[in-house]
Amino acid sequence: MAQRERDEVTGTETTGHEWDGIKELDTPLPRWWLWTFYATIIWGIGYTIAYPAWPLLNTNTKGVLETTNRLELHQELKVVQQARAEKLAQLEKLSLQEIRSNDELFQFANRMGAAAFKVNCVQCHQAGGQGAPGYPNLADDDWLWGGKLEDIHYSITHGIRYQPDTNPETRQSEMPAFGRDQILDGEQVAAVTEYVLKLSGQEHDAKKAEAGQKVYMEDAGCNACHGDNGEGNQELGGPRLNDQIWLFGGTREEIRAQIHSPKHGIMPAWKGKLDEATIKALTIYVHSLGGGVGS
Repeated sequence: MAQRERDEVTGTETTGHEWDGIKELDTPLPRWWLWTFYATIIWGIGYTIAYPAWPLLNTNTKGVLETTNRLELHQELKVVQQARAEKLAQLEKLSLQEIRSNDELFQFANRMGAAAFKVNCVQCHQAGGQGAPGYPNLADDDWLWGGKLEDIHYSITHGIRYQPDTNPETRQSEMPAFGRDQILDGEQVAAVTEYVLKLSGQEHDAKKAEAGQKVYMEDAGCNACHGDNGEGNQELGGPRLNDQIWLFGGTREEIRAQIHSPKHGIMPAWKGKLDEATIKALTIYVHSLGGGVGS
Protein backbone atom coordinates (compact mmCIF):
# COMPACT_ATOMS: atom_id res chain seq x y z
CA MET A 1 0.00 0.00 0.00
CA ALA A 2 1.51 3.29 -1.08
CA GLN A 3 2.13 5.78 1.71
CA ARG A 4 0.07 8.94 1.36
CA GLU A 5 1.70 12.32 1.21
CA ARG A 6 1.92 14.26 4.46
CA ASP A 7 1.50 18.04 4.61
CA GLU A 8 4.73 19.72 5.59
CA VAL A 9 3.10 22.51 7.64
CA THR A 10 0.52 20.58 9.71
CA GLY A 11 1.94 17.08 9.51
CA THR A 12 -1.49 15.78 8.44
CA GLU A 13 -1.84 13.27 5.65
CA THR A 14 -3.55 14.44 2.46
CA THR A 15 -6.44 12.68 0.76
CA GLY A 16 -4.60 12.58 -2.53
CA HIS A 17 -6.98 15.12 -4.07
CA GLU A 18 -5.46 18.17 -5.68
CA TRP A 19 -7.02 21.18 -7.47
CA ASP A 20 -4.74 23.72 -9.08
CA GLY A 21 -2.00 22.93 -6.63
CA ILE A 22 -4.30 23.01 -3.61
CA LYS A 23 -4.26 19.72 -1.67
CA GLU A 24 -6.97 18.46 0.69
CA LEU A 25 -5.99 17.45 4.20
CA ASP A 26 -7.45 14.23 5.57
CA THR A 27 -8.64 15.76 8.85
CA PRO A 28 -11.11 13.53 10.75
CA LEU A 29 -14.34 14.99 12.07
CA PRO A 30 -14.49 15.70 15.83
CA ARG A 31 -15.92 12.82 17.87
CA TRP A 32 -18.59 15.00 19.43
CA TRP A 33 -19.81 16.04 15.96
CA LEU A 34 -20.00 12.43 14.77
CA TRP A 35 -21.94 11.28 17.85
CA THR A 36 -24.34 14.25 17.44
CA PHE A 37 -24.85 13.34 13.78
CA TYR A 38 -25.57 9.70 14.65
CA ALA A 39 -28.00 10.82 17.37
CA THR A 40 -29.97 12.96 14.90
CA ILE A 41 -30.28 9.98 12.58
CA ILE A 42 -31.61 7.80 15.41
CA TRP A 43 -33.96 10.61 16.47
CA GLY A 44 -35.26 11.02 12.91
CA ILE A 45 -35.98 7.30 12.58
CA GLY A 46 -37.76 7.29 15.92
CA TYR A 47 -39.82 10.33 14.97
CA THR A 48 -41.04 8.76 11.72
CA ILE A 49 -42.10 5.70 13.70
CA ALA A 50 -43.89 7.66 16.43
CA TYR A 51 -45.61 10.29 14.26
CA PRO A 52 -47.21 10.44 10.79
CA ALA A 53 -44.42 10.69 8.27
CA TRP A 54 -44.25 8.50 5.19
CA PRO A 55 -46.62 9.12 2.27
CA LEU A 56 -48.41 6.08 0.88
CA LEU A 57 -50.58 5.66 -2.23
CA ASN A 58 -53.80 7.10 -0.79
CA THR A 59 -52.82 8.01 2.76
CA ASN A 60 -49.76 8.11 5.00
CA THR A 61 -48.29 6.26 7.95
CA LYS A 62 -50.15 7.20 11.14
CA GLY A 63 -47.37 6.66 13.66
CA VAL A 64 -47.56 4.50 16.77
CA LEU A 65 -48.71 7.47 18.88
CA GLU A 66 -51.58 8.14 16.44
CA THR A 67 -51.49 11.89 17.07
CA THR A 68 -50.49 15.09 15.30
CA ASN A 69 -49.85 18.69 16.33
CA ARG A 70 -53.00 19.67 14.44
CA LEU A 71 -55.06 17.14 16.42
CA GLU A 72 -53.59 18.41 19.68
CA LEU A 73 -54.42 21.98 18.66
CA HIS A 74 -58.03 21.07 17.88
CA GLN A 75 -58.34 19.36 21.25
CA GLU A 76 -56.94 22.39 23.06
CA LEU A 77 -59.26 24.72 21.13
CA LYS A 78 -62.21 22.52 22.00
CA VAL A 79 -61.39 22.84 25.69
CA VAL A 80 -61.12 26.62 25.37
CA GLN A 81 -64.38 26.86 23.42
CA GLN A 82 -66.18 24.79 26.04
CA ALA A 83 -64.88 27.09 28.75
CA ARG A 84 -66.06 30.15 26.79
CA ALA A 85 -69.38 28.67 25.69
CA GLU A 86 -71.39 30.04 28.61
CA LYS A 87 -70.08 33.60 28.23
CA LEU A 88 -70.50 33.52 24.45
CA ALA A 89 -74.11 32.45 24.94
CA GLN A 90 -74.59 35.40 27.30
CA LEU A 91 -73.12 37.79 24.75
CA GLU A 92 -75.54 36.46 22.15
CA LYS A 93 -78.53 36.74 24.47
CA LEU A 94 -77.99 39.87 26.56
CA SER A 95 -78.32 43.45 25.39
CA LEU A 96 -75.32 45.74 25.12
CA GLN A 97 -76.48 47.63 28.19
CA GLU A 98 -76.69 44.43 30.23
CA ILE A 99 -73.22 43.34 29.06
CA ARG A 100 -71.81 46.76 29.93
CA SER A 101 -73.27 46.66 33.44
CA ASN A 102 -71.99 43.13 34.21
CA ASP A 103 -68.36 43.65 35.21
CA GLU A 104 -67.20 40.06 34.60
CA LEU A 105 -68.96 39.82 31.25
CA PHE A 106 -67.78 43.31 30.29
CA GLN A 107 -64.13 42.35 30.92
CA PHE A 108 -64.58 39.17 28.87
CA ALA A 109 -66.23 41.07 25.99
CA ASN A 110 -63.52 43.74 26.09
CA ARG A 111 -60.72 41.17 25.80
CA MET A 112 -62.57 39.28 23.08
CA GLY A 113 -63.25 42.52 21.21
CA ALA A 114 -59.60 43.56 21.43
CA ALA A 115 -58.56 40.27 19.83
CA ALA A 116 -61.19 40.58 17.09
CA PHE A 117 -60.15 44.19 16.47
CA LYS A 118 -56.52 43.14 15.89
CA VAL A 119 -57.62 40.61 13.29
CA ASN A 120 -60.29 42.59 11.43
CA CYS A 121 -59.99 46.32 12.09
CA VAL A 122 -56.39 47.46 12.57
CA GLN A 123 -55.78 47.51 8.82
CA CYS A 124 -57.82 50.72 8.59
CA HIS A 125 -58.21 52.05 12.12
CA GLN A 126 -54.66 51.21 13.33
CA ALA A 127 -53.67 49.23 16.41
CA GLY A 128 -54.88 51.77 18.96
CA GLY A 129 -57.94 52.83 17.00
CA GLN A 130 -56.33 56.20 16.22
CA GLY A 131 -57.19 55.94 12.54
CA ALA A 132 -55.33 57.41 9.57
CA PRO A 133 -56.10 59.87 6.75
CA GLY A 134 -59.45 58.71 5.36
CA TYR A 135 -60.03 56.28 8.24
CA PRO A 136 -61.86 57.55 11.36
CA ASN A 137 -60.22 57.82 14.76
CA LEU A 138 -62.18 55.59 17.15
CA ALA A 139 -60.41 56.83 20.28
CA ASP A 140 -61.70 60.40 20.26
CA ASP A 141 -65.19 61.80 20.85
CA ASP A 142 -65.85 62.92 17.28
CA TRP A 143 -68.37 60.54 15.68
CA LEU A 144 -69.96 60.72 12.25
CA TRP A 145 -72.81 58.36 13.11
CA GLY A 146 -72.88 58.52 16.91
CA GLY A 147 -70.70 57.00 19.62
CA LYS A 148 -73.27 55.27 21.80
CA LEU A 149 -73.20 51.49 22.09
CA GLU A 150 -76.18 51.01 19.79
CA ASP A 151 -74.76 53.44 17.23
CA ILE A 152 -71.42 51.64 17.10
CA HIS A 153 -73.12 48.24 16.96
CA TYR A 154 -75.22 49.36 13.99
CA SER A 155 -72.21 50.70 12.10
CA ILE A 156 -70.22 47.50 12.64
CA THR A 157 -73.19 45.32 11.69
CA HIS A 158 -74.31 47.12 8.53
CA GLY A 159 -71.22 49.07 7.49
CA ILE A 160 -70.95 52.44 5.78
CA ARG A 161 -71.93 52.75 2.09
CA TYR A 162 -71.38 49.00 1.76
CA GLN A 163 -73.20 47.24 -1.08
CA PRO A 164 -76.45 49.23 -0.74
CA ASP A 165 -78.16 47.10 -3.41
CA THR A 166 -77.92 43.97 -1.27
CA ASN A 167 -77.53 45.65 2.11
CA PRO A 168 -80.19 48.41 2.25
CA GLU A 169 -79.57 48.93 5.98
CA THR A 170 -76.02 50.15 5.44
CA ARG A 171 -75.44 53.72 6.55
CA GLN A 172 -75.57 56.13 3.61
CA SER A 173 -74.34 59.67 3.18
CA GLU A 174 -72.89 61.33 0.11
CA MET A 175 -71.65 64.86 -0.24
CA PRO A 176 -72.34 66.45 -3.65
CA ALA A 177 -69.38 67.26 -5.89
CA PHE A 178 -70.08 71.00 -5.83
CA GLY A 179 -67.22 71.94 -8.12
CA ARG A 180 -66.91 68.94 -10.40
CA ASP A 181 -70.66 68.88 -11.11
CA GLN A 182 -70.74 72.67 -11.50
CA ILE A 183 -73.23 73.19 -8.69
CA LEU A 184 -70.97 76.01 -7.51
CA ASP A 185 -68.54 78.04 -9.57
CA GLY A 186 -64.88 78.47 -8.68
CA GLU A 187 -65.41 81.69 -6.70
CA GLN A 188 -68.19 80.12 -4.63
CA VAL A 189 -66.06 77.05 -3.86
CA ALA A 190 -63.20 79.32 -2.78
CA ALA A 191 -65.56 81.42 -0.65
CA VAL A 192 -67.16 78.51 1.18
CA THR A 193 -63.68 77.08 1.74
CA GLU A 194 -62.75 80.25 3.62
CA TYR A 195 -65.96 80.03 5.64
CA VAL A 196 -65.17 76.44 6.68
CA LEU A 197 -61.70 77.62 7.71
CA LYS A 198 -63.40 80.28 9.83
CA LEU A 199 -65.76 77.72 11.40
CA SER A 200 -62.82 75.56 12.40
CA GLY A 201 -60.91 78.47 13.93
CA GLN A 202 -58.16 78.64 11.30
CA GLU A 203 -56.63 81.56 9.47
CA HIS A 204 -58.95 82.72 6.70
CA ASP A 205 -59.82 85.55 4.35
CA ALA A 206 -62.55 87.41 6.27
CA LYS A 207 -64.09 89.02 3.18
CA LYS A 208 -64.33 85.73 1.29
CA ALA A 209 -65.58 83.94 4.40
CA GLU A 210 -68.45 86.45 4.65
CA ALA A 211 -69.46 85.62 1.08
CA GLY A 212 -68.89 81.95 1.84
CA GLN A 213 -71.41 82.05 4.69
CA LYS A 214 -74.15 82.88 2.22
CA VAL A 215 -73.05 80.03 -0.05
CA TYR A 216 -72.94 77.71 2.95
CA MET A 217 -76.39 78.66 4.26
CA GLU A 218 -78.29 79.33 1.04
CA ASP A 219 -76.66 78.52 -2.31
CA ALA A 220 -75.24 75.12 -1.40
CA GLY A 221 -77.32 74.30 1.67
CA CYS A 222 -74.31 72.89 3.53
CA ASN A 223 -76.02 73.52 6.86
CA ALA A 224 -78.57 70.80 6.13
CA CYS A 225 -75.91 68.19 6.89
CA HIS A 226 -73.20 70.12 8.73
CA GLY A 227 -75.40 72.36 10.89
CA ASP A 228 -75.73 76.13 10.95
CA ASN A 229 -72.60 76.48 13.05
CA GLY A 230 -70.71 73.49 11.66
CA GLU A 231 -71.76 71.24 14.54
CA GLY A 232 -72.48 68.30 12.22
CA ASN A 233 -75.43 65.92 12.10
CA GLN A 234 -74.93 62.34 13.27
CA GLU A 235 -78.29 61.19 11.93
CA LEU A 236 -77.09 62.00 8.40
CA GLY A 237 -73.40 61.23 8.91
CA GLY A 238 -72.57 64.92 8.44
CA PRO A 239 -69.12 65.71 9.89
CA ARG A 240 -68.49 68.53 12.33
CA LEU A 241 -66.68 71.45 10.75
CA ASN A 242 -66.12 73.60 13.84
CA ASP A 243 -63.33 71.52 15.36
CA GLN A 244 -59.84 70.50 14.28
CA ILE A 245 -60.64 66.86 13.54
CA TRP A 246 -60.58 66.05 9.83
CA LEU A 247 -61.07 62.81 7.95
CA PHE A 248 -59.54 63.92 4.65
CA GLY A 249 -57.41 66.82 5.87
CA GLY A 250 -58.08 70.35 7.11
CA THR A 251 -55.75 72.58 5.12
CA ARG A 252 -57.17 75.14 2.70
CA GLU A 253 -56.23 72.96 -0.28
CA GLU A 254 -57.67 69.80 1.26
CA ILE A 255 -60.95 71.45 2.25
CA ARG A 256 -61.33 72.97 -1.21
CA ALA A 257 -60.61 69.58 -2.83
CA GLN A 258 -63.27 67.92 -0.67
CA ILE A 259 -65.85 70.56 -1.62
CA HIS A 260 -64.94 70.34 -5.30
CA SER A 261 -64.75 66.52 -5.64
CA PRO A 262 -65.45 64.83 -2.31
CA LYS A 263 -64.05 61.48 -1.21
CA HIS A 264 -66.33 58.91 0.40
CA GLY A 265 -64.99 56.04 2.46
CA ILE A 266 -66.52 52.57 2.67
CA MET A 267 -66.65 50.31 5.71
CA PRO A 268 -67.68 46.67 5.23
CA ALA A 269 -70.74 45.26 6.94
CA TRP A 270 -69.56 42.60 9.37
CA LYS A 271 -72.93 40.91 9.67
CA GLY A 272 -72.53 37.48 8.08
CA LYS A 273 -68.73 37.67 8.40
CA LEU A 274 -68.65 37.71 12.20
CA ASP A 275 -71.14 36.16 14.62
CA GLU A 276 -73.30 38.35 16.84
CA ALA A 277 -71.24 37.65 19.97
CA THR A 278 -68.08 38.89 18.24
CA ILE A 279 -69.86 41.99 16.87
CA LYS A 280 -71.08 42.83 20.38
CA ALA A 281 -67.60 42.26 21.79
CA LEU A 282 -66.16 44.60 19.13
CA THR A 283 -68.80 47.17 20.02
CA ILE A 284 -67.86 47.04 23.70
CA TYR A 285 -64.16 47.32 22.87
CA VAL A 286 -64.51 50.25 20.46
CA HIS A 287 -66.79 52.05 22.91
CA SER A 288 -64.18 51.59 25.66
CA LEU A 289 -61.28 52.99 23.61
CA GLY A 290 -61.99 56.41 25.02
CA GLY A 291 -64.37 58.05 22.62
CA GLY A 292 -67.56 56.17 23.44
CA VAL A 293 -70.50 58.38 24.31
CA GLY A 294 -72.73 57.46 27.25
CA SER A 295 -74.15 53.98 26.91
